[in-house]
Amino acid sequence: MTRRTSRKLCLALSVILLAACNGGSAQDQTATSDRGEGSVERLGLFSTLPIYWGEGGDIASMLEGAGEHGWVRGALEEEGELVPLDTLEADALDGLKRVVLAQPRPLAPSENVAFDAWLRDGGQALIFADPMLTQHSAFPLGDPRRPHDMVVISPILSHWGLRLLFDEERSAGVRAVTESGIKFPVDLAGRFEAREGSADTECSISTRGLIADCRVGEGRVLLVADAALLDDHFEEPARGKALGAFLDRAFAD
Repeated sequence: MTRRTSRKLCLALSVILLAACNGGSAQDQTATSDRGEGSVERLGLFSTLPIYWGEGGDIASMLEGAGEHGWVRGALEEEGELVPLDTLEADALDGLKRVVLAQPRPLAPSENVAFDAWLRDGGQALIFADPMLTQHSAFPLGDPRRPHDMVVISPILSHWGLRLLFDEERSAGVRAVTESGIKFPVDLAGRFEAREGSADTECSISTRGLIADCRVGEGRVLLVADAALLDDHFEEPARGKALGAFLDRAFAD
């Protein structure tokens, strides 16, 4: 027996023994591994909230985690490999089927065009757009590291036949609402209103206007006019269930 043959035999025996210890054949283990690698779907995250990185003044603080938003990151990672995005240009969206926008920054004209085209080509998106963010931030007003207090995405909303409104006389305070079968917290929420949009876009707006569900070409976008759900105001099991319900609805095949 040559040395090369001996090494091949030892390697084959090692694989068989490892599979047996793990409760299956080598063929079964290989197939399972291949299925696992192929089944991991990527989920893009575009947000000014400290969901992926922690909120802090230095790199060490950021790497410690997302603090009170850590549960949000955990819930999103259950959907697949989480990919933080700093732009919605075409090259950043390439290869992604699903994207979550959580209190996004204003989009550049080219990003509006690219994101709309990505949706029309079959993309799926969940957007939390809060006109008056109530979440605490360690950074003062005007600091670029602070989450955006007011979402400004009017151009792309108009293209989809939507307008986001806010009642300035609404009283602050977290309250639970049930809309479209989902119970979730709101605080100084906005509301969507229908307007004339592009011909191949169709939006359904919930009773209070808190949720808009739109078909955009071959794709779909689910919008929520508040982001209090992503904060720490709600009891953990309830907010996790609510976020899961939004994810399920937005990314249903």
